[in-house]
Amino acid sequence: MSKLRVGLLFGGCSGEHEVSIRSAQAIAKALSTGHNAASYELTPVYIQKDGRWLAGEPAQAVLAAGVPPQLVETTASTENLAEAGAALQATVPPAVERWRSTAQVADVDVWFPILHGPNGEDGTVQGLLQLMQVPFVGSGVLGSAMGMDKIAMKMAFAQVGLPQVKYRAVTRSQVWSNPCVFPKLVDEIEAELDYPCFVKPANLGSSVGIAKVRSRSQLEAALDSAASFDRRLIVEAAVPSPRELECAVLGNDNPKASVVGEITYQSDFYDYETKYTEGMADLHIPAQVPAAIAQRIQEMSLQAFAALDCSGIARVDFFYVESTGEVLINEINTMPGFTATSMYPQLWAASGVPFEALVDQLIQLALEQR
Repeated sequence: MSKLRVGLLFGGCSGEHEVSIRSAQAIAKALSTGHNAASYELTPVYIQKDGRWLAGEPAQAVLAAGVPPQLVETTASTENLAEAGAALQATVPPAVERWRSTAQVADVDVWFPILHGPNGEDGTVQGLLQLMQVPFVGSGVLGSAMGMDKIAMKMAFAQVGLPQVKYRAVTRSQVWSNPCVFPKLVDEIEAELDYPCFVKPANLGSSVGIAKVRSRSQLEAALDSAASFDRRLIVEAAVPSPRELECAVLGNDNPKASVVGEITYQSDFYDYETKYTEGMADLHIPAQVPAAIAQRIQEMSLQAFAALDCSGIARVDFFYVESTGEVLINEINTMPGFTATSMYPQLWAASGVPFEALVDQLIQLALEQR
């Protein structure tokens, strides 16, 4: 029986490029283990930060090194890294058209696009894969696009009655406007949301460009900064002393929810540095919450998954105000981090689905959906 050829698409043109490489390493390892090794043949395809697609030896070299090509030489401190860097430099073609796929793409039976952030989990690559008419892991164009855009996401949540924090949608044109419009905008935000509040670009993942503000001057500066990242912004009211809980979803038309986990940290909020610096955040699985709260979060996760027409995989994040019992949905992530220590696979491991089996199930769900 011939093996199914899995195209592992990783890297990408976003600020989460390095995270994607680490996720791809974990998936590649899972595909070469046990039952998966007998069922699947791996075809890694690496998208450089400039948009060029590389397959074969260059992609394998990046997986082996665990860092983008330009970092291999400066960070190579072991023999394996040095060898990976040498292989990469020897095999990268001098010029490749941006977004031009490689010859190996034609042989792929199913894609696993482990791309995080813009140009990866926002519907753009999903549209390209759909045009290829080859099955792929994860949500389609609609679910991916809405899952990335925080404003569209919140509108979909509101439509199905999911409780969430108060927020205000803002455009770059309002922020970078004349001296009469901007002060009025800030007045309205202060009146609606008060301080503290969070200012976020609507379409960037992993806490990029997010600021917690406590004064008018901080709000003005945060709006200006966020507008440099995105033309759509969102300002959210802060939740007093929330616990941050997460739930993983797996499936297509009849998805299942995992046990609930909790993230704790010492920083002011769960920013990029806290999220990706080892030792700055702790995961608690399962979360120590009442059974009724856990069940409510699982039910709300499935509601959110359906509201955005997601498929395959998602992680849904919540705020739990312990003093009042209030549960507020924060956001959904349609392609969460997938390293062995990431919350999504750990939630499923605690729910009885080990990492290798989870990768297998996601591929089978892709085949079923497409």
